[in-house]
Amino acid sequence: MEKLLLLDAYALIYRAYYAFISAPRYNSKQENTSAVFGFLNTLEELLSKENPDFVAVAFDPKGGTFRHRMYPEYKAQREETPEGIRYAVPKIKELLAAYDIRVIEEPGFEADDVIGTLAWRFASQDVMVYMVTPDKDYGQLVKPNVRMLRPSNGRKPQELLDEQAVCDKHGIQRTGQVIDLLGLMGDASDNVPGCPGVGEKTAVKLIQEFGSIDELLANTERLKGALKKKIEDNTEQIRLSKTLVTIRTDVPINTSLEELRRKGKDYPTLLRLLGELEFKSLAQRMAQESGITPPSPTPSAPKTKSQGFTGNLFATEEKNDENNSSAKRSENGLFPPEVWEATKESILSEAKTVPHEYHLIEDEDDIKELCAKILYEKIVAIDTETTSLEAIDAELVGMSFAITPHEAYYVAVPAKREAAQRVVELLRPVFENDTSLKVGQNIKYDMMVLANYGIEVRGPLFDTMLAHYVLEPRQVHNMDYLAEVYLKYRTIHIEELIGPKGKGQKSMRDLPPIDIKEYAAEDADITLQLYHVLNPALEERGLSHLFTKIEMPLVPVLVEMERNGMRIDTQALEQISEELTGKMNAIEQEIQQVVGESFNVGSPKQVGAILFDKLRVVDKPRKTKTGMYDTSEQVLQNLRSKHPVIGMILDHRGYKKLLSTYTQNLPLLINPRTKHIHTTFNQAITATGRLSSSNPNLQNIPIRDDNGKEVRRAFIPEEGCLFLSADYSQIELRIMAHLSQDANLLEAFREGQDIHLATAAKVFKKPLQEVTKDERRKAKTANFGIIYGISAFGLAERLEVSRTEAKDLIDGYFATYPQVKAYMNESIAFAREHGHARTLFGRQCTLPDINSRNAVVRGYAERNAINTPIQGTAADIMKLAMTAVLQRMKAEGLRSKLIMQVHDELNFSVLPEERELLERLVVQCMEGACQLDIPLIVECGWGNNWLEAH
Repeated sequence: MEKLLLLDAYALIYRAYYAFISAPRYNSKQENTSAVFGFLNTLEELLSKENPDFVAVAFDPKGGTFRHRMYPEYKAQREETPEGIRYAVPKIKELLAAYDIRVIEEPGFEADDVIGTLAWRFASQDVMVYMVTPDKDYGQLVKPNVRMLRPSNGRKPQELLDEQAVCDKHGIQRTGQVIDLLGLMGDASDNVPGCPGVGEKTAVKLIQEFGSIDELLANTERLKGALKKKIEDNTEQIRLSKTLVTIRTDVPINTSLEELRRKGKDYPTLLRLLGELEFKSLAQRMAQESGITPPSPTPSAPKTKSQGFTGNLFATEEKNDENNSSAKRSENGLFPPEVWEATKESILSEAKTVPHEYHLIEDEDDIKELCAKILYEKIVAIDTETTSLEAIDAELVGMSFAITPHEAYYVAVPAKREAAQRVVELLRPVFENDTSLKVGQNIKYDMMVLANYGIEVRGPLFDTMLAHYVLEPRQVHNMDYLAEVYLKYRTIHIEELIGPKGKGQKSMRDLPPIDIKEYAAEDADITLQLYHVLNPALEERGLSHLFTKIEMPLVPVLVEMERNGMRIDTQALEQISEELTGKMNAIEQEIQQVVGESFNVGSPKQVGAILFDKLRVVDKPRKTKTGMYDTSEQVLQNLRSKHPVIGMILDHRGYKKLLSTYTQNLPLLINPRTKHIHTTFNQAITATGRLSSSNPNLQNIPIRDDNGKEVRRAFIPEEGCLFLSADYSQIELRIMAHLSQDANLLEAFREGQDIHLATAAKVFKKPLQEVTKDERRKAKTANFGIIYGISAFGLAERLEVSRTEAKDLIDGYFATYPQVKAYMNESIAFAREHGHARTLFGRQCTLPDINSRNAVVRGYAERNAINTPIQGTAADIMKLAMTAVLQRMKAEGLRSKLIMQVHDELNFSVLPEERELLERLVVQCMEGACQLDIPLIVECGWGNNWLEAH
C-alpha cells in the first residue's frame, strides 16, 4: 500500500522555534534560523524513515477563516507571531518548492481542514495516510487507513496513533468522540470556551455515559446538582464549541493524489538556499547526494559587537560553521541526537583529513629535550589524561602539549607512583615557570590533577572554555561549541580503543601509550587551535580585560577551594534527618486526615486527583503535556490560598527534598581519602557570570525557612578551627543605587539606614518609627522584586495581596525612586540598540529577542536587560574579591582556608590565632573590590558551624 504524508506546517514550525527558544540559532546576518533548521530536520527524518510515495504540506492562510467569522474571539488571545517564525515561513516554502513538495493553502480554511479533507479523500483510494502533527485535535480524523504521526522531539521518540491508540489515550470508544471531548472541555490554545467548570476528567465521564454532546444535551434531566446547571446554562456555548473544534473534511480543494507524488529534488536551488541559510552540513549532505559541488557561501554581513564568532578547527582556513554554538544542546552540553545525526558526517570527514603530526614521548632524555623546547615558547597548550573524572583523586596516565597547530606531543606516565612522580618532576619547569602562557580547555581540572603531584601551574593562564563563555554567556558552557564538536568526534575514537561504556570497557591505564597517543595529543592540539580563534575574538569584542583581570585570576582560587573541600558533621546530619523525617511523617498524616482518605502524598498523580477531582480547588486545572494534572511547585504556590492542604503538601515536599538532597545525600559525597566534600564550582554556566556549584549544589541550600537552615549546622570548620561567614550586605540594591543614581536611594545607603525600612517609610508616607513589620516586609519584597521586573500580578502573588494594592505599591515605589524607573527604561533601550545587556565591568549578555513583536518573548528579554547588569556586576565584584582575598592570605602566610562561596557570601575555616587578622583582611578585600558611589558593606559572623556563623 502506498503512503501519503500530510504535514501541518505551522504546528511543526512553532514546535521547532520554541525547541530552540533558550538558545536560538542565528546566522551571520543575525537572522533567527531556528524554525527553519528544526522544520528541515523533521522533514529530512520523515522522508528518510517513512519513505512516502506522496507528500503535501498544509499552511494556514492569511486572514481569518470561517471559524473567525462564526466566533470573533477564536484564537484572539494569541500573541503576535514571533519574528523568527515570520522569517521562517517564506524560507520554508522556498525550500519545499526545491524539494518539489506541494504546499497547499485554502482561503477561509485552516491547515487542519485541508489535511482532514485530503486524508479522508485519499484514504478511500487504497492509500495509507499519515497526518504529521503534534496537535491532539487530529485524533478525531483517525480511522482505517488514516493515522496520526507525532514526529520525534528531542528525547521523545516518534509516536504513531491508530484508532485504538487515540481511544486509549482519551478514554473514549471511537475517535469521533474527540470532537465531543474538546467541545465540552474547550481549548485554551484556540480560545474555544467549552463548558465552564468542566475539565477533561468530567468530559470523559460524560461522553462515556452519553456517547456525544448531542445526546448529553438531549438528556440533561439525568444530570444532578451543579453539573446539571452548568450544562443547561451553557448549551449554546457547548454547541458552538463543538462546531469550532470539528475539523472539516469537505474543503473544496482541486488536488489529485498524483499531483502529490514525490519527485526529484531541485539540487542547485536547494544548495543555494542552504548556503544562504548557512546550513553547511545539510548542504554538504545534499551535495553528496547529487554529486554537485555546493556554491560558495554568500559573503556574510560584517560582524557587529553583539555577534558571536564562527570558526572551524578542522579546516586549514577559518570558515563559517553552520552548526554554531547557538545550536540546541541536551542537558549535558552535547548535541541532541537529531542534530548530531545531521552533522556528524561532515564533522568526522573534516576531522580525519586534516594533516597533523603527533609524537609519543616515553624516554627520559626525550622528555628533557621536550621540556627544553617548550620552555622557549611563549604559548603552550596543556592537557592531562587521567584515570578519573574526579580531579581530587585522579591519577595521571599521560600529559599532552602543543606549541604549534596540528602538532602535539604525548608524554606517557607510568602507573607506579614513584615513576610517575619522576616523569612529572622532569616537566615541572613547563608548568611552574612564570612567563609562558598556559592554555587549557577547562584548565582548572588539569591544575587540580597536577596539584595531586605537588605541581602548581603558574604564570598567565588562558582557558578556552571560559573564553567562549565570556564571548557567548547565554549558551551552554560545559564546553564551548568547537570543543564540543571535537569531544563528540573523539568519543568515537576512544570507544574504538576501550570499548563502549558498560560493555567490558577497559581502563585508559590498560592501553599501551601508542594506542592512546593520537587521541590524547589531539586534546592539546585542538585546545591550541581554539586559543587562536578565541583570543582575537576577545580583543575584537573588547572583552579581554574582563577575561584576563576577572575570570582567569579566579581559576587558581577555585582550584584552592575545591581542593580544600568542606568538613561535614555526619552526626549532626543524622540528627537533622531524624527530625525532618518525623516532621514529614506527621504532616503526611495530617494531610490525609484533612482530605479524609489515605493516599501517596509523594505521588504527583495522586496529589492531582485529590486537589482537582476530589477537592476541586479550581474549575479548570492546568495539565502537563502527558495529560496529567500539573502539580508542580509553581502551580501549587499560586494555588496555596485556595485550600489549607496545598500549603501542607508544599511543606511535605520541602521536608522530602531536604532529606533526599542534603541530609541523606551529603554523607555519600564525602571523599573517603580526604574525609571532606569537594564540590565543583562551575565558572561557565550562568548567563550573568555568577558561580554555580554541583555535587553538592551549595547555591540551593535553603536559607529562608528554619528547617532548611538546619542543614547548615552540618557544615563545620577544620578540627580546632572557627567558621567565618563574610557576606555582602544588599549588594544588588547598592549596585542599583549606583547604576540608577537615584538620589533617595543613594541617600538612604550613605546614611546607613535600613533600606527596607526607609523604602517603607517613603512609600507609605510615614515616619521610620511608625513603619510596621508587614509594611517593611512588603517594601523588602518590592526592593528585590521590582529591580527584576516583577509585575503587579507577580508582586500580588508573592505578597498575597490584591493586584490593586500591588500596583499601588509599585507606583509608590517608582514615585519614591524615580531614577530607578528611568534606569530600567534606559537598560531596555540600550539592549534594543546594542542587542545585549552589559555589566559595570563590560560583561555582555546577548538578548536576541529584545525587539521581538511577541510580547511574551520580548518581556522575558526586557527583564534580563534590567537584571543582568545588576546580577552580573555583583558576580564580577565577588570574583574580584575572592581573588584579592586569597592573594592577601598567601602574602600574609595565613594557614586558614577559604572553603566556600555561596551567592554573596564567602566562608572560611579559621585558626583561632588568625581570627582578627583574617577578618580585617577579608573585610578590606571585599569592601575594596570595587569603588561605587556608595560603600560596599561586608557583615561577618563567627561560629562552630555555618548555621551559627551566618
